[in-house]
Amino acid sequence: MDVQHLLEVKPIELAESLLARWKALEEQLPNVIRNLEAEEEALSPRVKRAVESHRKANEVVAEKKTERDSSQAVARAKLSEVKKSIELLSEKGGMVSLDPEWRKVKLLEELEDIEEKIETSALDHKEEGKLIAKRKKLIEKNEKWLKERRESNPEMSRYVDSRKTMISNFRISEAAHSRMLRAVEKAQPLYEKKISLQSEIRDIRRQLDRARELYAQSSGAISLWEGKISTGFGDSSTGFDDLLSDMNRVLDGGASSFARKKSKKKEEEE
Repeated sequence: MDVQHLLEVKPIELAESLLARWKALEEQLPNVIRNLEAEEEALSPRVKRAVESHRKANEVVAEKKTERDSSQAVARAKLSEVKKSIELLSEKGGMVSLDPEWRKVKLLEELEDIEEKIETSALDHKEEGKLIAKRKKLIEKNEKWLKERRESNPEMSRYVDSRKTMISNFRISEAAHSRMLRAVEKAQPLYEKKISLQSEIRDIRRQLDRARELYAQSSGAISLWEGKISTGFGDSSTGFDDLLSDMNRVLDGGASSFARKKSKKKEEEE
């Protein structure tokens, strides 16, 4: 509708149009509200599950990140200790292995020999017990030998222990980092789903709030426009004049407000 047509619309036509619109809303809004409430009720559990799934996924990410950072911190501290031990051992004439390869090979050969006899020989409990006791004594002897080596070279012992702890924690850190990245990949689609569902339910709730607000206003609006149509466009309850009275007077052949003011001014001058 262009401006000219809009200006030609009579107030009573506009009031009747508004009344019809409010009556239609009053009739339609209860169904709209029920449908929106049903949508909200159906969607709410999905939103709750999506939020919970994303929260749990984030907890896994945080857990693996903490594990990674903690292991890295330990490994870095041990790295400093390892460097210090190497410097001290170098100053004292070189690094000597606490547990040389030949010693480890000899121990493994003796243990394998005992295990083979236990598995392949027809031994009674007494003979088998003797071999087990021998195996235990051999292990204890090797531990004693290693302990003596450590005691005789405490700096080398510190170096070996620190290096072992450092390597172990670096490996733990690397594994935790890989698990963290996998957890992040898993959490991303859960986050996107959560955001999508939250946006959807917010839109439904906005529509529902607006529909409830309009329905609450509909009864008063219908009464208002029915009153305007039946009694005119003045407002006796607030003391406002009928804003269309001047127009109606001119349409009925009477003088306009401008003409009336001009006539009154002329009479006062005379």
